[in-house]
Amino acid sequence: MSSSENPSPVNPLPPVVVALVLVIMGIEAAFSLGARGIVGGPSAVGWRLEAFQSYAFSAEIFWWMWETGQWPAQHLLRFVSFAFVHGSFTHALFVCVFVLAMGKMVGEVFGDIAMILIFILSAIGGALGYAIFSGSPVPLIGGFPAVYGLIGAFTYILWRQLSLVGAQQSRAFSLIAFLMGIQLLFALLFGGQPDWIADLTGFATGFFLSFFLAPGGWARFRNKIRHD
Repeated sequence: MSSSENPSPVNPLPPVVVALVLVIMGIEAAFSLGARGIVGGPSAVGWRLEAFQSYAFSAEIFWWMWETGQWPAQHLLRFVSFAFVHGSFTHALFVCVFVLAMGKMVGEVFGDIAMILIFILSAIGGALGYAIFSGSPVPLIGGFPAVYGLIGAFTYILWRQLSLVGAQQSRAFSLIAFLMGIQLLFALLFGGQPDWIADLTGFATGFFLSFFLAPGGWARFRNKIRHD
């Protein structure tokens, strides 16, 4: 048996996960290098702030669109673009760590297309939840609502696995309960914005979408409707 047939000790990351991380860190690298004057000249110092103004999600803009019935493409883009704009290098780095971990597990089970759909649609779901439930005038930035959507999909995977072995399915929600508890603790100790609402609705979006995007999920849904 040739050495090339030996399995790799490290499973390769799904290509879409790598691409997603490269996009997020590429944008953050431009902001960080521009702020230090390494690229872009003097105007690059304000790239991050300009990105906030153009690409962050704003609940106020959403309600303006809702009330006027006008839906400009430049503002609709904010439902997704906010997830690629971060407040700092550390902010972007933590998002990428979660994308690598959760994206790998979800991508290996669901496939690349379903994984990226969950990421994008969870960002949209998180933004909508933020607009509807927070009432905050502070713009929403960062990829955590989308990441929490991946956590929702991962929770679905655990939830299904536990049901197959007859174990208590509520155990699948331990991770989200822990993360929400940490956020609540930090909010109580240090204060903060209600962006946890976007994270929680992003999680709910990812979990809900998994019923349809998981392998065989749509078929199970149709069978359930037929039997009901």
